[in-house]
Amino acid sequence: MFAKKTKIDPGMTDTLIGEGSTFEGKIKSRASIRLEGEVTGDVDCEGDVIIGENGVAKSNVSARNIVLAGKVHGNVTAKGKLTIKSTGHLFGNLSASELTIESGGFFQGMSKMEDKESAAKLAQTQEAETVAPSPSSDKLNAASPPYGSGSGSAAGANAGPNINVSDVFKAW
Repeated sequence: MFAKKTKIDPGMTDTLIGEGSTFEGKIKSRASIRLEGEVTGDVDCEGDVIIGENGVAKSNVSARNIVLAGKVHGNVTAKGKLTIKSTGHLFGNLSASELTIESGGFFQGMSKMEDKESAAKLAQTQEAETVAPSPSSDKLNAASPPYGSGSGSAAGANAGPNINVSDVFKAW
């Protein structure tokens, strides 16, 4: 009489925002997401997120693995691997346990390398702060810009935790 519940496979792409489509609001998914259109709002995914060449995300993106061939204007948290393809552009900070930036890929912001356990805890903390931000975190967010001031591509991406690439070159 009742249908048997099936387990959702995070490796299977379940949601597609197609080219020419626009979505506004928060997306939360237990399976993978492919973005070929435009999303404004946070993307929180237990599976993988693939942003195609024509995809644009004006949001914070959190997922197991992220492949970026389009554009993201916001912070990215990958519990596993973040890959910025040669056509990919990331304007925001990133946190990942593994990072690859292909030649031609663009990254402007701060990078933080995490082990997989720390990345998962960070994602949970960020989600909790989004739901109920504390007064002290509002003051911190108001005082700091949304993106780091460093910029670069593959050469500056692995500069290490909390190191601004611009500051390194100024000191040099």
